[in-house]
Amino acid sequence: MAPATPRPRFNSSKLTRFLADLAVADVADGKQSFAERLGLWLDWKDAISLSAALNEGGGKPATLSPPPPSAEALAAEVARVRRDLTASIRADGVFAPGKARISLPTPTAGETAESAANFTPYRHYHLAHQRAMEALIGPLRGRVRGALAGASLSLSRLAAVDAVLDEALRERERNLFSSVPLLLEKQFQRQLTAHQAALGGKPDNPELWMQPGAWLARYCRDMQGALLAELDTRLQAVEGLLEALANR
Repeated sequence: MAPATPRPRFNSSKLTRFLADLAVADVADGKQSFAERLGLWLDWKDAISLSAALNEGGGKPATLSPPPPSAEALAAEVARVRRDLTASIRADGVFAPGKARISLPTPTAGETAESAANFTPYRHYHLAHQRAMEALIGPLRGRVRGALAGASLSLSRLAAVDAVLDEALRERERNLFSSVPLLLEKQFQRQLTAHQAALGGKPDNPELWMQPGAWLARYCRDMQGALLAELDTRLQAVEGLLEALANR
């Protein structure tokens, strides 16, 4: 069975590297091992639960009724969820004209520069995509974990460990992801300030902000890039479990 890590190091994720490239987040030097970093995130109750899962392994494989989906069926479902969430981010109604599940906010005709510079609609846009990811990926992870629990003793142990880590780290993970829009707000303000400085006191027209190469168009592309990187990070645990199931 190929080794699978239930929870990757956050600071090695595609999302963190993307934010670091935007210069809105610092990346730790990575000298601590995964186990050392994980220890900082778990309290004593979590450590006891994790030890029990590792040592007891969740007992014998569960007998599930109805039987869990096959690894192939779960792989198809994971691919579908990734495809649907990616399409939701890319089909924004602006860069990709047409009906959008979550529309990308843009300045409206006749809007003043002051009102158009409000970050709130962009925060709501980002949070809506985060809620969509959480709603689909959380249950999907549970279904993959359920399939592992009924596959073999070793995979049952992995499922038990993942369940403990999922519960123990959920709030911390949620807090980390909720900080992403705050980091992107810094990028928004920085690009807006640079745009205003470049005007040199000339009148501003928000209707031009989304033209190719304009500051808001660049920002929105960065925001979508962050969402795609976040999707990749959120799916890593699911895909790790699925890989273990496929290689049993």
